[in-house]
Amino acid sequence: MKKRVIVRLELSSQAKKALQQTCDRNGMTQVAVSSRLVEWFHSQSDMLQAAILGHYPKQLEADIARLIIERMAK
Repeated sequence: MKKRVIVRLELSSQAKKALQQTCDRNGMTQVAVSSRLVEWFHSQSDMLQAAILGHYPKQLEADIARLIIERMAK
């Protein structure tokens, strides 16, 4: 078994509800879903991470999305 590290997450009510619904729908624990999401997020490119986190200005979102899709297709 992989060594576990405990991290406390503070979620909005909406995020907590979404996490619980995702867990219920997939028959997984909150720890399992959260861990997989963090691992998946970390494996994404810096550009995609920045887009997910909303680091690009609104007026560039369409251009950034197009660029990300083009790079993913390569």
